[in-house]
Amino acid sequence: MAVIRVVLADDQLLVRSGFAALLRVEAGITVVGEADDGEAAVAVVAETRPDVVLMDVRMPGIDGIEATRRIVADDRQAGVRVIMLTTFDLDEYVFDALRAGASGFLLKHTKPADLVEAVRVVAAGDALLSPSVTRRLIAEFTTRPSRPMPRAEGSAFTEREHEVVQRVAQGMSNEEIAREFVISAATVRTHVSRAMAKVNARDRAQLVVFAYRSGLVHV
Repeated sequence: MAVIRVVLADDQLLVRSGFAALLRVEAGITVVGEADDGEAAVAVVAETRPDVVLMDVRMPGIDGIEATRRIVADDRQAGVRVIMLTTFDLDEYVFDALRAGASGFLLKHTKPADLVEAVRVVAAGDALLSPSVTRRLIAEFTTRPSRPMPRAEGSAFTEREHEVVQRVAQGMSNEEIAREFVISAATVRTHVSRAMAKVNARDRAQLVVFAYRSGLVHV
């Protein structure tokens, strides 16, 4: 089993230490670096090339949003996925985090088991859009003025891709979608990947945002 490499970025030593202690005892997960501000986070990620970054929103110097933007903009780090750590489920900064390219968000007071699962989910390429906050967050996010997501020419979805993207936006996992349509999870992943390519979405989170913003899914 491939080991998931994680970087922790938070200006509170106690928070970082707690997360590190939790993750280091998990099979298949290793903490490869830590940072106490956004600038250091960008540097550590460039050096260690992790699979997942747990990134605090508010840090000294450049914040977690700008650090995420810089990480995502670097093509050499295309495989790095960022989970933003927030204090409130509708933190104002979460909107900017999605725009910056974050793959999801997590509340700091989440249960340990949920934190570990979040790391595994995002490392597997899924978006971390918690059902408890996703509908409200995306609904508000999509009504705010922002630069439209880039869309490739000829990006019309097939009927099946359309159906799969709708389910993804509703928070369903690949396995749940597979059961509904009586197809394999691998086939679902293929449909999701093709849909992402058609709308130039970096990951599943951006595909969800596209689905709401384009009207493919209605709140």
